[in-house]
Amino acid sequence: MNRKESERLYEKAWDLIPGGVNSPVRAFMSVGDTPFYVKRGKGAYLYDVDGNEYLDYVASWGAIILGHADDGLNQEVAAALEDGTSFGACHPLEVEMAEIITGAFSSIEKVRLVSSGTEATMSAIRLARGFTGKSGIIKFRGCYHGHADSLLVKAGSGLATFGTPDSAGILIDLARHTYVADFNHLDSVRSIIRDHNNDIACIIIEPIMGNMGVILPEKAFIEGIQEMCRDREILLICDEVITGFRVTYGGAQHLYNLNPDLTCLGKIIGGGFPIGAFGGKREIMERLAPLGDVYQAGTLSGNPIAVRAGLYVLKYLKEAAPYRLLRERVEFLRGGILEAASRASIPFVINSITAMFTGFFSPDEVNDYETAAHSNRVLYEQFFKAMLEEGIFFAPSPFEAAFITLSHGENELAKTIEACEKVFRKIKV
Repeated sequence: MNRKESERLYEKAWDLIPGGVNSPVRAFMSVGDTPFYVKRGKGAYLYDVDGNEYLDYVASWGAIILGHADDGLNQEVAAALEDGTSFGACHPLEVEMAEIITGAFSSIEKVRLVSSGTEATMSAIRLARGFTGKSGIIKFRGCYHGHADSLLVKAGSGLATFGTPDSAGILIDLARHTYVADFNHLDSVRSIIRDHNNDIACIIIEPIMGNMGVILPEKAFIEGIQEMCRDREILLICDEVITGFRVTYGGAQHLYNLNPDLTCLGKIIGGGFPIGAFGGKREIMERLAPLGDVYQAGTLSGNPIAVRAGLYVLKYLKEAAPYRLLRERVEFLRGGILEAASRASIPFVINSITAMFTGFFSPDEVNDYETAAHSNRVLYEQFFKAMLEEGIFFAPSPFEAAFITLSHGENELAKTIEACEKVFRKIKV
C-alpha cells in the first residue's frame, strides 16, 4: 500500500508539531508504524491523501455513529452555518439539547454544556469537591477521563493507594488527593474508603471501560460501588463520554441500573463536532456559578454548530432506535472473527457490547486491568499492520475500543471477517 504523501506530511509535521501529531495515539508509535493522513470520510470508510481506502473502526474514537459525512447531518450543518459559527451568547438550541439530555437520562435533572469530554470530567470533579467540601477522589486503573491534572494519575505502589503523577507538570501535592483502585475489584475501593473515610468527595468511573479496551462491569461490583457511595455520602460520577447514546439511548447507566449523582457526556452528542456536557442532581448542579460558588465557564460552550449537529444525531437515534441492529451486527462480527482466530489457533478473545468491541490476543477472559495488560501487544502490532494493508483501520493501540456505525453493513462486516481470516493465518505466535 502506497503511503508516500502521508509519509511526506508526517515528516513535515514532525518539525512543526510535537511528535508530528495533535493527540499522542495518532502517532502510531505503540504499533511501530507511522500515520496515514485522511483526506475525507464517507459512510464506514476513510480515504487518505494517497488514494487508499480504509474501512474505519476508529470512528473518530466513538464520536461517529451514523457514519462519516452523513447526508442529512451535512445538510443540517450547512443550514446552521448560514446563521453563524459562534455567538458567545444564549441561543434556543442549547435549551433543546438540555431537554433531550435530561429526557434521556433519569439521573440528570440539570445539565451544562462544555467543549470537550476532558472539560466535562474536570468540571464534574471540581463540582463534587465544592459540593461535598472534601478533597479526595477515587478513579480506576485503566480508565481514562481526559488529561485534567487530577485525573492523569497512575496507581502507586500498592493495590489501592493514592496516585502518583502520570505526566510531568502535575503537582505531587495535587496527585496525592487521587486514589487509584482496580475496576471490578470492590475490595480495592473498600480499603481506600476505610483509610480515607472523611476525605473522599467522589468516585469517577467509566461504567463500561473503553480506554483499556472494552471491559464490562460485574453486577456485584456496580451494585457495591453504589452502596458504598450512598453509605459514605460520596458522589458517584459516571463518565459516559464514550458510552452515552452509543450503547443505548439512556447510556450504560440505563443498562446497569445505575443512578449516579453526576454524569459526563461527549462524543456522539456533538455529531462529530467538539462538545461535552456534565449534569446531575438539581441540588448539586445549582452549586455552579452563577447560582453557586463553583466556577465554570467557556466561550464556546454550547457552540451552535456542534449543538445543532448533535441534535440531529440524537433525534435520529431516538426515532430510529437502531440499538438492536447495532447489537446484532457486533455479535455477527464477533462470532466471525472468533471463528477465524480459532481456525488459525490464535489465542484471541473479544469483549463487546452495542456498537463497540475490543479483541485481545489472550487465551484467557479479560475482565480487569491486569488481564488486559497481559494480553499480547506484539501480536496486536502484527495484526494492526496486516489489517491496515488489507484496508481495515483499527485503533493504533491494543487498549482501545473499536466502534461500528450504522454505515457498517453486511458487506463491511463480511469484508472484515474475510480480512481477519487472512491475517490470522499470517500472524506468528
